[in-house]
Amino acid sequence: MKPAPEVSTLSLAVLGLISQQPLSGYDLRKVFSTTPMGHFSMSPGAIYPALRRMEASGWVKGSIDRKRKLRPRQLYSLTKKGRLVLARAFERPVTRDDIIWHMDDLMLRAAFTGSVLGREKAIAFMKELASEAEAYVASLRKHLADVSQPQMIYGRLALEHGLEGYAATARWARRAARELEKTKGT
Repeated sequence: MKPAPEVSTLSLAVLGLISQQPLSGYDLRKVFSTTPMGHFSMSPGAIYPALRRMEASGWVKGSIDRKRKLRPRQLYSLTKKGRLVLARAFERPVTRDDIIWHMDDLMLRAAFTGSVLGREKAIAFMKELASEAEAYVASLRKHLADVSQPQMIYGRLALEHGLEGYAATARWARRAARELEKTKGT
C-alpha cells in the first residue's frame, strides 16, 4: 500500500467534516467559530486556500448549490481519493510522537474514525490510543522518580501535570472503547 500523504491538521479537520456531509467554506467557518473545533481555524485566509489545495489534489470536489437562488454557494464533497486519504490517515498506527506532539490530530481521528472506517476500527483506534498513552505515562513515571531533589520542585510539578494529563487521556480512551463496544450499529 502506498504511504499516506502528509495531511495537515486543518486538512484533516476539513476532510473529516466534509466526510459527514457536503459543506461550503462558510459552513466550515461557522463550525470552527461555534464549536470546540474553533482552535483548528476560523480564518477564511486558511480555510479557503486549504479547500482550493484539497480540490487541486482531488480530495474534494466543489459544485454550485443551485437550491439557493439569490446566493448560490459552492459546496464541497469528499471524493473517492479524499476518502482514501482520510482512511489512510486514520489507519496509521498511533505513535509516541503522536501522543506527545499531535494530540489534536488524534482527537480528530477519535471524532471521525467511526464514520469513515466503521465502529470496529474506531474501537481498535481507541484501544491503541490508550495503550500508547499508558506506555508514555509509564516512561514519565520513571522520569518523575529521578526528579526528587527539593530544588527541582517546579520541574517535578510540571512533569506531574503532564503525567496526569496523559493518564487521563488513556483512561478516557479505554472508557470510550468500552462504550463503543456496548453500542450496536453505530
